[in-house]
Amino acid sequence: MDKNRSVKKNLFNKIFTILLISLILGILINPYIYANSEEEQEDYNFYQNILQEIEKEENTINVNSNNISRNDAKNTTEVNTKKEIKKPVINSRRYAIFDRSSKTVIYGKDEDKQTAMASTTKIMTSLVVLENCKNLNDIITVDKKSAQTGGSTLGIREGDKITVNDLLYGLMLRSGNDAAVALAEYIGGSVEGFAKMMNEKAREIGLENTNFVTPNGLDDPNHYTTATELAKLTDVALNNEKFAEIVKTKYKTISINGNSREIKNTNELLLSDVEGIYGVKTGFTNNAGRCLVTAVKRNDMDLIFVVLGADTREYRAKDSLKLINYAYQKYKVENVEEFAQKEFEMWKNVNQNRIYINKGRGGLEIEITKNEIQKIVTDKTLSAEINVLGALEAPVEKGTKIGSMIIKNGEDIIEQLDVIVSKKLERRNLIDYFYIFAKLTK
Repeated sequence: MDKNRSVKKNLFNKIFTILLISLILGILINPYIYANSEEEQEDYNFYQNILQEIEKEENTINVNSNNISRNDAKNTTEVNTKKEIKKPVINSRRYAIFDRSSKTVIYGKDEDKQTAMASTTKIMTSLVVLENCKNLNDIITVDKKSAQTGGSTLGIREGDKITVNDLLYGLMLRSGNDAAVALAEYIGGSVEGFAKMMNEKAREIGLENTNFVTPNGLDDPNHYTTATELAKLTDVALNNEKFAEIVKTKYKTISINGNSREIKNTNELLLSDVEGIYGVKTGFTNNAGRCLVTAVKRNDMDLIFVVLGADTREYRAKDSLKLINYAYQKYKVENVEEFAQKEFEMWKNVNQNRIYINKGRGGLEIEITKNEIQKIVTDKTLSAEINVLGALEAPVEKGTKIGSMIIKNGEDIIEQLDVIVSKKLERRNLIDYFYIFAKLTK
């Protein structure tokens, strides 16, 4: 009996030892499996805390222009229960909500003031690399300058070998300043040469209040942008498929010297469960403060949110979420093209035959020119004004402008279309007059 117990005990000890060794080896071989679960829980807790803070701040609603608590509102009778959407209280010094359809800022504060941009610089860095690198599988050998770059890093060392593709992921997910320098030297020959390429690209896309000195955004008095122009840059960059793929990535396995390494995105909102977020970049320096650029798409509303100069990581996340909630509650998408066509057809049905045509053969056919703006995000009402000549002298060539259509968003003119002749209007000849005379004498 004792012998059997001893055998069982030894067997149990062996199995336990094997399992323990397997667990230890597993952690040593791939610590990211265990680290990620802890990090994901931390990210979840961070996000939930932010939501709770926002809810505490917004625990009142506006009824009949009076602030009434939710409990009081339940007991209030005969009141207008329509909720007024209040402007959010924002900690960040500068911010902007940018509509990708109309290419305009629809809401912001000091959005056109020049300011430091920290690592949001890397949006331009990655765009310039993607547009100038023929093969993303090219291997770069890290030099001393890149390896010794301070601030947030990917952790590459002098002599390390890594592809351009993996450096781009290290640049945008881990916000690696060392990756930025390595890429800049490879593409531009030097940091200075690459900065010149960045500024050339900035001028190309119409950024007039933006200047780059470094590829990573470390503080420099001559390195600046505005919230508006950072949003415009992001809009352009997101049209690059590879860029869009990189910035929406939460986790990525890269290879350094042939060894796999898993990296996680620093973008706390991308790691949350906020609907529609698909990137793009965080940033921080002492001068710039906490910065965050966020792209969100829900149904037809595609927006870019920029917050610059927040005091803490929590504030930049909270500010971004407040602006996202505000935008998707307050604004709607208006199809300007459909609105213009509908309004013009209604006007044409009533007024086209009222236009006098002197010596014209046949009826007049008209149309409006094509819209430049297809859709717009707005909280206002669209309206249209149409003015057309009351009389024309035949012949009138196809494409002749005879009037205009003004489209307004509230009181703002957003587009002016031409009213043109869609088919040539011929002039009557002698035979036409003969037939007219014949009809009159019957």
